[in-house]
Amino acid sequence: MTRRERLAWIAFLICAVAAYGPVLAKLATDWWNVSDYSHGLICAPLAVAIAVARRRELAETPRAPSAAGLAGVVFGLILLALGTLGVELFLTRASLLLFAASSVVFLFGWRPLRVLAFPFALLALSIPIPSIVMMRVTLPLQFLASATAETALNAFHIPVLREGNVLVLTNATLQVAEACSGVRSMMSLVVIGLIVARYLEHRAVARVAIVAAAVPVTVAINALRVSATAVATQYYGISVASGTPHEAFGLVLFGVSALVLTACARAVAAVHIRRRLGALQ
Repeated sequence: MTRRERLAWIAFLICAVAAYGPVLAKLATDWWNVSDYSHGLICAPLAVAIAVARRRELAETPRAPSAAGLAGVVFGLILLALGTLGVELFLTRASLLLFAASSVVFLFGWRPLRVLAFPFALLALSIPIPSIVMMRVTLPLQFLASATAETALNAFHIPVLREGNVLVLTNATLQVAEACSGVRSMMSLVVIGLIVARYLEHRAVARVAIVAAAVPVTVAINALRVSATAVATQYYGISVASGTPHEAFGLVLFGVSALVLTACARAVAAVHIRRRLGALQ
């Protein structure tokens, strides 16, 4: 690398940090302070670690800088300006991802971007979903969990009155809050699904199926958690619905969710192997 190229790189990095430094700072603050976004504390460092681990593969990948990347860089900066003027955090963060990916294409080409596709996917998952979308997803999940819990209580012949996402028992009143909607677990499980799919599968369709399976698995396990909590509250009191027991139970079931998702990935791989063996016979 010549001195002129080195100086150009330094200037480019300084401009990028100056433009996106506040965006990164606010994003890191949200990861740390907002529990719904805490999976970003794992996704971002993991993405960087994977990208660094692939530095040899990147060095061996043919480079063919593309002008299309420059168009993406410009569009990313336009999104940054619009998001900053409109105080829209999601736009500024999406702009950061677009700017980084387009910079790779502009400086190195499309093939290096393919090598970095998995780290960029992890970074995309670390960007918080817009609040308006989160609200539209959270409320139906709350109602679904509370309705499932009502069914479970009726199966145990436990008197219950459900009003929306509130369960009125004989000895307590439970509210399926936003934190109990399962969205937080769903985002974390999607990340796990992405990692499992990346290292256990090589087929694109199978990878998509594994990641998509994280949604119904999370919904089912979360409904089970809320139902079990409601039943336990009837027999053991309101204390089991909060504090350490509640958190511990949630962690155990999240582990179960991860195991179920891994089992789904294994099942997809087994079906593929059986089909290939059947085709060879």
